[in-house]
Order: sequence, then structure tokens, then C-alpha cells
Amino acid sequence: MSFPLHHPFRSEAARARFLERYREAAERLPVRCDERFVDTSLGQTFVRSAGPEGAPPLVLLHGVSGSSLMWAANLPDLAEHFRVHAVDGIHDCGRSVYSRLAKDGDELADWLGEVLDGLEIPRGVRLAGLSYGGWIAALFARRHPERLAALVLLAPAMTVLPISAVWIARAVACALPGRFSTDSFMRWLLADTAAQGEAGARIVAEWAETSRLSMQCFARKPLLSPTLLTDEELAGLEVPTLFLVGENEKLYPAAQALARLERVAPRIERALIPGAGHDLTLAQTALVDGKIVEFLRRVGG
Repeated sequence: MSFPLHHPFRSEAARARFLERYREAAERLPVRCDERFVDTSLGQTFVRSAGPEGAPPLVLLHGVSGSSLMWAANLPDLAEHFRVHAVDGIHDCGRSVYSRLAKDGDELADWLGEVLDGLEIPRGVRLAGLSYGGWIAALFARRHPERLAALVLLAPAMTVLPISAVWIARAVACALPGRFSTDSFMRWLLADTAAQGEAGARIVAEWAETSRLSMQCFARKPLLSPTLLTDEELAGLEVPTLFLVGENEKLYPAAQALARLERVAPRIERALIPGAGHDLTLAQTALVDGKIVEFLRRVGG
């Protein structure tokens, strides 16, 4: 398959525009990160790493239409305890460059395995995924449980419950021209962060602007739809797992997600995060980070 030199962007000008914004955001990260590309069968995958060399490895997978920069608020807490590797999704809006599209979820799980190989982490991985990244993390845990020490699912897309029609409708509306739809969607999706005064409003505005820029700069590409795990698949997760969801989650009703897990997979630890929705890592950063660290230190070996 042949791609233009500016792939995966719409043009060379779009590439330069996006990467300049990305660079500026990366320079504002609160911790020093090492950067590298890992070659995989789906393309070059960008990874930023922080925390002490030799500390237990923690791999982070971000949400859809984002990048490893989504973890900016969480890196200081997590990097105190782990060697954190935040990955730019191979088909998403960061510095990774795909050479072909994954055919299914299994190929995405195998891609992640290749990333871990490139990072020289054959076993003992702590894996945490947010939203779409949570779905990929769950697929990897099903397909390669022997490589994981622990799994953290942060409001994973589908996986436990179907995505609501309201979320889908509002997300689709973001493709409309102009600022209103994207700004409205982000204020709705990140409502608990938006309610946190000037600082919260600034964060939501930055996320909306980044989302808008990504849609303008990246060439259109099909995205694999996340899937729902069956009762047997959830119950069969062999890896110690923590499921976190905000009380105001927009993807699906939080209470129903917790109830399903309690019914079909009671071994999965669960917690409801107050004062947060799909923005749980932003609206309740310290609380979420604390639960992740406590869980991983307790079960991760």
C-alpha cells in the first residue's frame, strides 16, 4: 500500500500545523519523558515514557481521537511508582503512523503485544486503558493474559455495556462545520471538569480545540467499532482487574455497568468515582490515581 509523504494527514501543511500544536502540549507536560518509535506490523507506534528506570512497567492506552497527552494530569502520580509508557494509538490522532488498518480487535491486541516487545517488556505488564483504550486493553487481557500482571479499565468503550444513542448522536454531530457542535459535545462529555471554575473551563476548551484540529488535519480513516464482551468473556478474565467509572458517565449508566460486573464477573474489583463522568481522570485525578496505584501495588506482584 502506497501513502503520500504527509500520511496520515490531509496535507503537509496540516501535518505541520498539528505537530506544532502537539509539540507545544508535550512541552507543558509536568514530568520529563523519553520518546521513541516502535516498529510494528501495523506501522510505527510512538511511545512516551516517564518514571524510574527499573520500576514496574505500566502501559497506558488513551481514548479515541486522542493521544498519550490525554494522560498529562495523571503522569506525575503514576510515574512516582511505575515506569510509565503512554502509547499513541496506531490509528489515532498522535504521532504514530499506520502502514495498514487493523482488520479486527484481535489485530489491535496483537499490535499492542508488538509494542510491548519493542519496549522489551515480555511479562509483568500493568495495563490501563481509558474509553477506547480500555476496550483494547480488555481484548489484550483476553488474548495474552500471560503477559499481564494487572489490568485497569477506566470507563471502557462498550466492553461492559453498549454505548448510549445520545452519546453516538452528539459525537456524530461534531463532524458538522463550525465550533458549536464540538464545544457543546466537550462541555457535555467533560461536564464535571467544566464545573471546576476557570481551570476546568480552560481544560475543556483545550480538549475541544485539539479535537477540532485533529478532525481538520488528519485524513479520514475507518475506526474499528468497540465490541461488547459476553458474560463468559468477562468472567473468564484471568488477570486481576479493576474497573473504574464516574457516577455521571455518559457512555452508559454507571450503575448498570457495575451491576453487570457484579453479576457475571464478581472477581473484577469495581469502584464508582463521585463528581466525575467520562472525565474521571481529569475531574478526580488524585482519587483515580490513588485507586490505580493502590490496586496495582497490591495485586501487581
